[in-house]
Amino acid sequence: MASAATAPPPASNLRRIVAASLIGTTIEWYDFFLYGSAAALVFNKLFFPDSDPLVGTLLSFLTYAVGFAARPIGALVFGHYGDRLGRKKLLVLSLLMMGGATFAIGLLPTHATVGAAAPVLLTVLRLVQGFALGGEWGGAVLLVSEHGDARRRGFWASWPQTGAPAGQLLATGVLSALTAVLSDSAFESWGWRIPFLLSGVLVVIGLWIRLSVDESPLFKAALVRAAEREAAAGAAERMPVVAVLRHHWRDVLIAMGARMAENISYYVITAFILVYATTSADLSKQTALNAVLIASAVHFAVIPMWGALSDRVGRRPVYLFGAVGVGVWMFPFFTLIDTRSFGSLLLAVTVGLIFHGAMYAPQAAFFSEMFATRMRYSGASMGAQFSSVAAGAPAPLIATALLADYDSSTPIALYVIAAALVTVLAVVCAKETRHRDLADVEPDGGRAAAPAAVAAAVAADARSVSRRPAEPVE
Repeated sequence: MASAATAPPPASNLRRIVAASLIGTTIEWYDFFLYGSAAALVFNKLFFPDSDPLVGTLLSFLTYAVGFAARPIGALVFGHYGDRLGRKKLLVLSLLMMGGATFAIGLLPTHATVGAAAPVLLTVLRLVQGFALGGEWGGAVLLVSEHGDARRRGFWASWPQTGAPAGQLLATGVLSALTAVLSDSAFESWGWRIPFLLSGVLVVIGLWIRLSVDESPLFKAALVRAAEREAAAGAAERMPVVAVLRHHWRDVLIAMGARMAENISYYVITAFILVYATTSADLSKQTALNAVLIASAVHFAVIPMWGALSDRVGRRPVYLFGAVGVGVWMFPFFTLIDTRSFGSLLLAVTVGLIFHGAMYAPQAAFFSEMFATRMRYSGASMGAQFSSVAAGAPAPLIATALLADYDSSTPIALYVIAAALVTVLAVVCAKETRHRDLADVEPDGGRAAAPAAVAAAVAADARSVSRRPAEPVE
């Protein structure tokens, strides 16, 4: 039976919380993926024009990877303050930082205007993007996980995960529309700026929705328990990061390993594919973008299905299915692209993203259920973002370098398969978390104390909901 802290909230309140997390993550992933697509399509020419085309692409992807390097720093900073101050405040800040950096990229002068300063400015703004995204993911999934029903946590927590394909869909859709209506010269001259400038409008919408939700009742209760422990002990609690490394270091390592195949496969399938399809397979940019666009729509649809399945059979079986599937699919993936047929390209990307979704969907609930409330933001963010430095950051760069060195897709397929093996090992070593009540997850493995504090936090949350105008229940 669910505890008071994890009992189902009012339907309208839960939908608002899910919507706030989903829209925020969609905007932030739109900003992040827009950069990746632009890096593959135009940044090599605009910011590194003196290089060989493939070398220019490598340099462009290097600035892309810099954003990943900043994500662990963002995870530490946002995780610390998110566990001290609350999830909501930090989510608002991350959205402002990401949106501001993306809008500024749309105003950047290119190499032709300011020379070497252009790629430097681009790199700085990419660092800001990565820092913000490092703090976004943990807060967004925890806000839903800590409000939602324990019996359907996998389903509800998977909705913020759909922000990734939704952001990819939005970014690719805007780029695809622009490349369809603009000539190559017009797109490279000024058209590429439009999607970055649109981020300013999206941020205003995201802030309006995100500011309307309440803080997690579980976090409110955890603050009360922390104050009681501090009063009894006469000393302040350890920093969340220190507590994570002391009590949950094994869970952090498992989360990092679990992300390897998920992260690497995703960026090979959605970012590197734009390079491989347009160079090795001689397909047009429009064809490659359209394939990613349609496949992202399918990806968006299957993620909640995988999340719901993880509520029935467990997080580990669904995750393992995705890791094994994406490893097995890699050789057929490149073989299909080499046929130079749009239908084959679409099939390759779609099936790859379906397997990816089986890992990505249960990930939010899986990681949330590993950590205690007062260190959950830090723990989940560290596990998710530290791995991005070794996984997603260099994935397009490594894939492009392997293609340049070997002129073959075989080394790239073997690279993804190796990542899948690491993920399988990590998930096999993990414990199943599906039946855990988040109010029960404590550093010592025991049940959380002070149920009166939990009930008081839930009651306060319910009163704040009742003061709002009623919303129709669909």
